Amino acid sequence: YNEYKSYLSVSMRYNTITLLTLLCTVCADVYLHNPRGSNNRLAETAANRANNNRLFDSQNNNKGGYNTGDRLDKGAGDEPRRQYSMQYYASGRKEEENSELVLEWTDQHGCGTSPVNRCNLVIQYMCMNNGTDDSYPRGNKESRAYYMRDGVSTASQVYAAPAKGEAAADYAKRMKTNMETNVKDVSGLHETVWWYDQCRYREANGGLFRADRKLKRDTLGYITASRTRQNENGNRNGFECPEERDYFPYWAPTLQTDDPSKNKRTPWIDLAWLGDATKCDYIKQSSFNQKSRFRCVFKGPRTYGKSINEEDCKNEGGEWVEFHSFIDILTDVTSESDCNKKAKDDKRNMIRWLKLRNDTEEYSCVVQAPLPICKEAPATRINHLGNSLSGDAASQITVNIPHFPSLEAKRCVVRIRYNITTKDYNPHITDFKFNNDLAIIENDPEVRIIDKNTSVAFELALNTAQTGRTFQDRSHVFVVLPRLESMDGKKLLNLNVRGKRGNIVQVYPAVEYDFVPSNLTVGQDDLLHVQWTGSNTHNNGGANDGEGTQGTDRSNFLLMSDPGRNYPKPIDKSMDFWGDIKSLNHPNASPKDIAIGLATAGYYCGEAEYDTCTKEFTLKARKETIDNKMNNAPASYFGHVLKMGSKKETVHYVCTRNNNFSNRGQKGTLKSGTIITSLTNLLFLIPVLSLFL
Repeated sequence: YNEYKSYLSVSMRYNTITLLTLLCTVCADVYLHNPRGSNNRLAETAANRANNNRLFDSQNNNKGGYNTGDRLDKGAGDEPRRQYSMQYYASGRKEEENSELVLEWTDQHGCGTSPVNRCNLVIQYMCMNNGTDDSYPRGNKESRAYYMRDGVSTASQVYAAPAKGEAAADYAKRMKTNMETNVKDVSGLHETVWWYDQCRYREANGGLFRADRKLKRDTLGYITASRTRQNENGNRNGFECPEERDYFPYWAPTLQTDDPSKNKRTPWIDLAWLGDATKCDYIKQSSFNQKSRFRCVFKGPRTYGKSINEEDCKNEGGEWVEFHSFIDILTDVTSESDCNKKAKDDKRNMIRWLKLRNDTEEYSCVVQAPLPICKEAPATRINHLGNSLSGDAASQITVNIPHFPSLEAKRCVVRIRYNITTKDYNPHITDFKFNNDLAIIENDPEVRIIDKNTSVAFELALNTAQTGRTFQDRSHVFVVLPRLESMDGKKLLNLNVRGKRGNIVQVYPAVEYDFVPSNLTVGQDDLLHVQWTGSNTHNNGGANDGEGTQGTDRSNFLLMSDPGRNYPKPIDKSMDFWGDIKSLNHPNASPKDIAIGLATAGYYCGEAEYDTCTKEFTLKARKETIDNKMNNAPASYFGHVLKMGSKKETVHYVCTRNNNFSNRGQKGTLKSGTIITSLTNLLFLIPVLSLFL
């Protein structure tokens, strides 16, 4: 204990460790399917990802994950503007203006009501201003260090680490090199180099239970936050902070820049905590969404110290400063009274006139996310990547995409962390005092199986680094768009596609194609955004059974009379449904135009020209006919936001290409025009969260 000066203050240490150990214990693979989880993939053609350290530490199997989306029918290559980022419309400021998205994942070693482990899942998101195409950091030294991106190269970002006793001038020179030279525009970026350097300098929390693991001192001469029980050697993964990754809620503010107003780059925002529901009061009260955090601050080029408690910070010569989280900053609001009006008008977020940090006199109108949802985790089987035990789908939660009152488009990423704990010790009371206590847990112990006096013993395969471990997956970067005026007062549901090309063995641990959600009830006044993304480059080393060109994803949307059959209904035989449908994002599209667009993945924008459908891309005028296996159609499609008709009916729909025995049955059912949500969907919507992704 005395070896570590950077332990938390006595008054808060035990409460924090009690919660931390809920998260950091034996974990196993987790894969995000909607939105598509990257598992650190980019656009690889091989079965395995090229770089498991590219953006974050997943600890998952190298085969997992989905490639970035492509806008067209060819891979994006080295041109980021040819990548496709999913684009979701935001929720509105009113309570009824939800924009609902189903998050779906699989976890391998059980969760929920499992009698053999303790489990929880932490879901968070991080956003910044989207900017324009010109904002992509090609040659822009300032943007490249902060702009969140998937990148076009699988190479990791380069980083120059601090040296022991680094002088202020040397720090300034090193960080200038990091930000302007080492951080490459072609490589992906989630967290910033500024955040990681802070982590690399900050002392590790010495109050944590580490079993018998021996964390190595850093080159700075002490153990830093870049080293944890499962990352003893301080391996770097993107610019993720290993200690922050492994523990929740984290004790330091997760702000990604010293100037949050620049690009409005948020910290990690808590979306949901799924686990033991008896912990929910504490989870919500401890969330950085609305509860401030402190860190040690210095004046000068390096603005962060190594201490993680106030006493040590003062002894180090720093100031213990309070920081607040945010999802938006209303820079055009310049008075407390105007900010209070915004707060009264917003039924979704917490808006406050406050200082983002207490060492300044500058007040801002700050938008903070609601508290995270907290509930029991979905029950899943041990040693199984499949559907949850509570239904006919993988683990899911329905969340609301956030509302950003500035009405600026945002680019975001969502992450899910999956954690299971053995029951060999009580995580609520086991802390640093039990380190190296072999009576608690031991690495690969010999266990006598007869009695203590008989020498027959077996070695128990037990890795103490893995009895405290976190797995995670993250989405590719996606965009949150401000709502259209025509969406006022309406709830919006998102219908997407999960999976990738191949049979069940070839795609594992990903999944085959399906619509998400595959059964959906749309109320009489609700809106439905049908959208999907796919890749042109993942041929899985040639092992990807399916129709059309090897390595390509394609989807479309056609009505069918019976989900047990295979034949779709021609559009002219489906106009009893399409005739009442309107498109909010293409208001001058006819019902037939909408149906043609969805049926051809946007290869034809409609039957004939209208304001947002140029003649050369219409069914009547486009020179090249769409291929019968959709090979020349785009892999991704922004689709239509549909305003449903008043007719109450149930319709079924199908993707025509993904319908052989290698990947049979990409189908779905839609109940439209109903006023009361069905029981099935009601169960879905209980956990809806008033913030997003």
